[in-house]
Amino acid sequence: MMTTPRTARRTRSTSESTVEVEVNLDGTGRSEIDTSVPFFDHMLTAFAKHSLTDLTVRANGDTHIDAHHTVEDTAIVLGQAISEALGDKSGISRYGDALVPLDEALVQAVVDVSGRPYLVHSGEPAGFEFHLIGGHFTGSLVRHVFEALTFHAGLTVHVRVLDGRDPHHIAEAEFKAFARAFRQAKTLDPLVDGIPSTKGAL
Repeated sequence: MMTTPRTARRTRSTSESTVEVEVNLDGTGRSEIDTSVPFFDHMLTAFAKHSLTDLTVRANGDTHIDAHHTVEDTAIVLGQAISEALGDKSGISRYGDALVPLDEALVQAVVDVSGRPYLVHSGEPAGFEFHLIGGHFTGSLVRHVFEALTFHAGLTVHVRVLDGRDPHHIAEAEFKAFARAFRQAKTLDPLVDGIPSTKGAL
């Protein structure tokens, strides 16, 4: 069973954004988030709380043009930090599954800490991608976040929106469902001996 701290700190700086992320996978859900995109701050806070991941994010970028660069770059760095913190994945449960409601919205997320990036994302209602949530965050960015995070963390993720009408509720249910599934998958299982794969590596 792994006993070393599962923490990481990653940074990324480009002409479009500057991002700093710190994670502790064995935390209690504490967070300090400032991306300069308020709704994204809200989603990352929810992710930290419901995945029991301590998370610090400081990001700024060309949000006067669009929130896209800052949001996507933050998701990239978050994925890299998660990957680093997971280490060789020895002793983890590996799989997680969650079904999360938020009023009329209902979302299922399934996570495999597989080392093979793959995202299946479906069910958002027509027009969701064009909706401005909180005045800054377009619905299309939800998928972009999961794409970037999945690829850079080395996760297989399925997110299915099963029901929903309000874009805020749908997006928040997606992040919370992902968080709950990731919480299960990253958990250290005392019954797991070594790396949970017949290949011996993830």
